[in-house]
Amino acid sequence: MKLSSLLFTSLASLAAACAGGGAQEPPASAEMAPADAPAPMESAAAPMASAPAPMASAAAPMQDAPASTSNIVQTAVAAGSFTTLVAAVKAAGLAETLSGPGPFTVFAPTDDAFKKLPAGTVESLLKPENKAKLVKILTYHVVPGMLMAKDVVGAKSLKTVEGQDLTVKVMGSMVHINGAMISKTDIVASNGVIHVIDSVILPK
Repeated sequence: MKLSSLLFTSLASLAAACAGGGAQEPPASAEMAPADAPAPMESAAAPMASAPAPMASAAAPMQDAPASTSNIVQTAVAAGSFTTLVAAVKAAGLAETLSGPGPFTVFAPTDDAFKKLPAGTVESLLKPENKAKLVKILTYHVVPGMLMAKDVVGAKSLKTVEGQDLTVKVMGSMVHINGAMISKTDIVASNGVIHVIDSVILPK
């Protein structure tokens, strides 16, 4: 009886275990993401802080010399070395013309250049009765147009306002106009340019 009771109890326990031991429920979990899926990037590509600043210029253009606001007469007065020439221009009545629009190229003798003339020549030329002669001499120093040094050197002769030609001669690094040496060039005025010469040139 005891054996039968023990066997019955074992079978009852086994039956209960089978009744309650159905298929196991799968563990509750959220949907599984693929294990090897890469984490999303915060941005496709970080934007550049700023595009490189453009260069101001590939090469700064060369600037011309600043244009003068003074005309030829004013420029000659300001230079301080053309007092005789300025006095002669005024005595000849040419100050207004040389202050006009121009343009003119003036080969300007310095005060020292006038001193090379025979004694009394300048005083004589400044007299009213010699005005026509003075005008002839002064206009022989003026060429129409604005001729810079490179233009003068490139010419063999230049037609003056007086009507006759000036002869240009290049001797090494020196340039002469009818024998007068050009000592300084390209003094720019608002209505032309001045080239300084060391002697007064006289027309025929």
